[in-house]
Amino acid sequence: MSGTSMDGIDAILVSFGDRRIEIHATHTTDYPDDIRQRLCSLSQNHGTPDDLGELDHTTGSLFSLAAISVIKKSGFSSGSIAAIGSHGQTIRHQPDGSTPFSIQVGDPALIAERTGITTVADFRRRDLAAGGQGAPLVPAFHKAFFSAAGEDRCILNLGGIANITHLPSDEQTPVTGFDTGPANALMDAWCMDQTGRGYDKDGAWAAEGSVDQGLLGDMLSDAYFSRQPPKSTGTERFNLEWLKLQLNRHPNLSGADVQRTLLELTAVTVAQQIPHSPGMTIFVCGGGANNRVLMRELQRTCSPTRIASTAELGLDPQWVEPAAFAWLASQTLSGKPGNLPEVTGASGERILGAVYHA
Repeated sequence: MSGTSMDGIDAILVSFGDRRIEIHATHTTDYPDDIRQRLCSLSQNHGTPDDLGELDHTTGSLFSLAAISVIKKSGFSSGSIAAIGSHGQTIRHQPDGSTPFSIQVGDPALIAERTGITTVADFRRRDLAAGGQGAPLVPAFHKAFFSAAGEDRCILNLGGIANITHLPSDEQTPVTGFDTGPANALMDAWCMDQTGRGYDKDGAWAAEGSVDQGLLGDMLSDAYFSRQPPKSTGTERFNLEWLKLQLNRHPNLSGADVQRTLLELTAVTVAQQIPHSPGMTIFVCGGGANNRVLMRELQRTCSPTRIASTAELGLDPQWVEPAAFAWLASQTLSGKPGNLPEVTGASGERILGAVYHA
């Protein structure tokens, strides 16, 4: 799995039982700086068909390396691995309009060839073909492993984009989920632009600044935040260019003030859109779970709802999404659906993904 932050490839080797996940090994393969820059540029429509083809091959090679590395760590043989579930790297996600599409690079045929392991990939397009958003897809995994009868839970994933899954205490009530807006994407982009660092570790830079209410109000006026689900978004919408358009009306802010305001944007938009019910707990996963300032502000904006880590549910926050795509691959090979139509808006359940046999 590599998300919209484009910081690297998280690989996990897992076994699944009845509502049970066993992690055998984990590994992260970082993107070289030049590859990350090219991926970011291509995602903003700066590139050619040759760039798309070359990056599809290059990221496929890196995904292969990540898979081989995690298998070596585990001590298992490649022959004992049922399949690789590869999300790929999203380059463009445009689920609305007359020609909806979602493009991920990371050639799955190359992964299958280099690892000798059946590879399942291209998970989003079948849901899109069925009239859905193609995202978020992880709520089906959340439902399978994190729901609990009699307990109201919400899973909050803080990747480049934030998404939520509401798991009602009543099992007869449909699961809901959608992208709330930016989580780390804008903060990471601004941090890179201003400091050359890929992200703001622990939210330390944001902590040096103050929230600018004028900038916050302008950003909150974006129509996406008030739109009703099903909905999904990405860096196609919330990116550095979008931010700099907002900053044209606020030219004298310090870099730290902008960073703190971006953090507040994430905390406020999550709090405004997340369901609130007595006794509900929000379980956080994704890279944003490591941002101490963001977690503190989420506790404030979402109060009195308790906020905890998915570690309480038995899965480390960093490995929830990679585990989800491993599970989606197992669903595909078992001929079982991987989407939740009530989340994505698809016309029905669908078996997701394309299979590239070993």
